[in-house]
Amino acid sequence: MPLNIFQREQRSLFGEILDWMLTPLLLLWPVSLALTWVVAQSIAGKPFDRALEYNVQALAQLVTVQQRRVVFNLPQPARELLRADDSDLVYYQVLGARAELLSGERDLPPPPDEYPLVGEVRLRDDEMRGQDVRVAYTWVKLDLPGAQPALVQVAETREKRSVLATEIIKGVMLPQFVILPLAVLLVWLALVRGIKPLSQLEERIRARKPDDLSPLEDRTVPLEVAPLVSSINDLLTRLKDSIATQKRFLADAAHQLKTPLAGLRMQADLAQREGFNAEELKQSLKQIGRSSIRATHTVNQLLALARAEGSGQVLARQPCDLAQLTMEVVKDSVPRTMDRHIDLGYDGARPGAPGVRLEGNPTLLKEMIRNLLDNAISYTPSSIEHPGVITARVLADPFGHVLLLQVEDSGPGIPASERELVFQPFYRALGTNVDGSGLGLPIVLEIARQHDAEVTLEDARPGQVPPGTRVNVRFVVSGEIRVPAAAEAEPAQEGL
Repeated sequence: MPLNIFQREQRSLFGEILDWMLTPLLLLWPVSLALTWVVAQSIAGKPFDRALEYNVQALAQLVTVQQRRVVFNLPQPARELLRADDSDLVYYQVLGARAELLSGERDLPPPPDEYPLVGEVRLRDDEMRGQDVRVAYTWVKLDLPGAQPALVQVAETREKRSVLATEIIKGVMLPQFVILPLAVLLVWLALVRGIKPLSQLEERIRARKPDDLSPLEDRTVPLEVAPLVSSINDLLTRLKDSIATQKRFLADAAHQLKTPLAGLRMQADLAQREGFNAEELKQSLKQIGRSSIRATHTVNQLLALARAEGSGQVLARQPCDLAQLTMEVVKDSVPRTMDRHIDLGYDGARPGAPGVRLEGNPTLLKEMIRNLLDNAISYTPSSIEHPGVITARVLADPFGHVLLLQVEDSGPGIPASERELVFQPFYRALGTNVDGSGLGLPIVLEIARQHDAEVTLEDARPGQVPPGTRVNVRFVVSGEIRVPAAAEAEPAQEGL
C-alpha cells in the first residue's frame, strides 16, 4: 500500500497518483544507499588488495634454501617500508617447511586451506588482536626433497578501506539529497500539468447553463479521459431523451384530462342556466358523471404508469403464483363483464401447478393483468344475442423454464401496422369509438419489462372476421422442476 502522504477525507486523484509515484522512489532510496555502500566497499578494497598481493609476492621471493635449511632474509629498509603506514597496521608472517616461524608475528591466524596451491596468492578476511584485517597469503615451493611448502602471509587493518568507501559514499549520495527534492518537485509539476485538462473540463461543465444538455467536446481531452467524456455524453443523451419523454407525457396527459374537465365545466354551466327542466338537468348530471369517471380512469392510469416506471430500481420481488393472481383478477372483473354481456373465462394451469411460480411483484403483476382484461373488455363488442368472449390463460413449461400469460378476445383485432404504436402512451387504434386513456398497454409493457418478460400481439382467430386479439406475455423463470401430481397434470378450465 502506498504511503498516505496526503491524508484527506475524500480520495484525491492527484494525491493517489503522487503517492504511487513517490512511494517507490522513497522506498528505493534506502535500497540505493545500501547497494552503493556495498559497491563502494568493493571498489575501495581493490587497490589495497593488489598492494597486499604485491607485498606477499615480494616477501615470497625472499624465502630461500641454504644448506638444506629454509632461510628468510628481510633487509631492514624493507622491514621499515613494510611497517610505514599512518592509518593501518601491517602484520606479516613467514613459516618454514615444518611450520616453524621464520619471521613476523607468531599469532597471525593460519589460512583455512588444507591443500594449498603453490604460487597462488589468495585473500581472506580475518581478525588479528581484536581488529578486522584483510589477509593475503601464498605457499612457496621449497627446493628440498619431501619438504612442505613455506607459508607467507601479510595482513592489514581496514581503516584506509573504510575511509575511502566513506568518501565514495559521500561523493555519490550527497548529490542525491539535492536531486531527490528536485525530482519530487518535478513530479509535482508534471502531475499539475497532466491533470490540467480535467480542471478545464470541470470549468466547462460548471459554465454550462442548466438547460444545456448538448454533448461535451471530446476532441480536446486526453485519450484516457475520452471514455469518461463519452459516458457523460451518453448520460446526457439519455437524460435529454428522458426529459423530452416526460414533457411529451405531461403534454399528452394535460390534453387527455382537458376533454373530460371541459365536459364537466360545460355540463355544469348548462345545469346552472335558467329554464332547465328536471329531465335536462338529469341528462347534464349523467354527462357530468361520465366525464368524472373518464377523468378518474385517466388519472388512475397515469398514476399506475408512473408507479410502474418509477419502481424499476426498488422493485420488491417475491415468489408469485401467476395462475393464482390471474384468477383473482378475473374474478374481480366479473361484474363489469356481466354488465356488458361478455363471457369471461380462465383456461390454463391450476394454482400451485409446476412452473407457474416466478419471482416478481404481485401488485404490479395484478395491475398488468387487470389492464389486459380492461383493454379486452373495452374493445370487445357484445350483446345479449352475440356475447363477446374473453379468455385469460396461463401456460407453463417447467422443463423449458417458460411461463406464458395470454389474454384473448373476440374483438375487431389490431392491424399489424399498429401493433407497435399501441404501446405508446395515449395512442388508441383508429376506427374505434371506445372511451379510454391509451395507457393500458404501455403500463403492461412497462411492468413486463421490469419482470424481464416479452409482450407480443397477434390475431386470436386468424382468417376469421372479426379476428380478435391475443396478447402474449412470455416470462423466463428458473427454479426446481418437479413432476406434477395426477390432479395437477390436467389443466383447469373455469368459466365466469
